[in-house]
Amino acid sequence: MATLSPAGASGLQVRPGPRPVRRRPVPRAGTVGKFAVLAVAVFLTLGPVAWTVWTSFRPQVAGAGVQPGFSAYVDVFRQADVLLLVWNSVLVTSLCALGQMVTAAMAGYVFARVQFRGSGALFAVVLATMMVPLQVTIVPVFMLIRGMGLSDTLLALVLPAVPTAFGTFLMRQYFLGLPDDLAEAAAIDGAGPLRTFSSVYAPLALPGMAIVGILAFNYHWNEFFRPLILTVSERNFTMPLGLVSLQGNLGTGSVSTVLAGVVLSMVPALVVFVLGQRPLREGLTAGVGK
Repeated sequence: MATLSPAGASGLQVRPGPRPVRRRPVPRAGTVGKFAVLAVAVFLTLGPVAWTVWTSFRPQVAGAGVQPGFSAYVDVFRQADVLLLVWNSVLVTSLCALGQMVTAAMAGYVFARVQFRGSGALFAVVLATMMVPLQVTIVPVFMLIRGMGLSDTLLALVLPAVPTAFGTFLMRQYFLGLPDDLAEAAAIDGAGPLRTFSSVYAPLALPGMAIVGILAFNYHWNEFFRPLILTVSERNFTMPLGLVSLQGNLGTGSVSTVLAGVVLSMVPALVVFVLGQRPLREGLTAGVGK
C-alpha cells in the first residue's frame, strides 16, 4: 500500500509500501502421492543396479577392512576371456540388429504398400508367431541349423534371429503413416516398386528402423537360452554364457567377482541405449499428435 510522505503537499512523493508476502504453494496430497510412487519405482529399479555396482568394487574374500578397488574386475579378466566374449557378443548382436532392420523394413513396406491376395491373413500369421514361446521352436531350429552344417558357430545364432515379427509390425505401422503421394510421384517419374522403397520410403523410415535396431541389440545382447542350445565350444560363447564360468566364485564367497562380470556385461548395452535414446524417443513419439 503506497503512503504519502510529509512533503507530499509540496513534492507529492509516494513511498513504496511493504512488499506483499509471497507464500509458497502448498503441495497437494495428489502431488505428494505421485512423488512417493515415483520414488518407490526409482528405488526398486535402480536400487539393485546401484547395489551391484557398489558391491563389485568391494571384494569380500580378503577380510574386513579391505578398501574398495578393482581387484574383482582383475579376477574377471583372469578367469574368463572377456575380450573374446565381448567380441562374440558385439558381432552376433550387431548382425542380428542390422538384419532385423533390413528385413523388418522390407516386410513392413510390403504389408503396408503392396496390395496382394491374402496379405491380411499372412500378416495375421506373422503376428501370431509372437505368441509362440522360444522353447517351442528351439528344437526345429536346432535341427535345421545342424542340417545346414552350422552347428556350434556364430552364424547359427545370427540366421534364426534375422526375421522379426515385432519389427515387421512396427515398420508396417510406420509406413502406413507416410503419405501415398510419394508413391504416386515416384511412379510418374518411372520408378519401380524396389526403387520407390529404397529411394523414397526407406530414407523416411530411418527413425523406425533405428528403433528396431536398438531394441534388437539390447535383446540379443542379454540373450542366454539360444546360445546355450546352439553353441558348445567356449570360443563361440557370448557374454551371458561366459559369465557362467564365474559362478564358482559364489561358493568361495567372492560374489564381487561375479557382480564385476555383470557390470562389465552391462556397459556395451548401456552405451548403445545412451547413444540411441534420442532416435528411439523421437521414433516412438513420431505418431503422437497426428
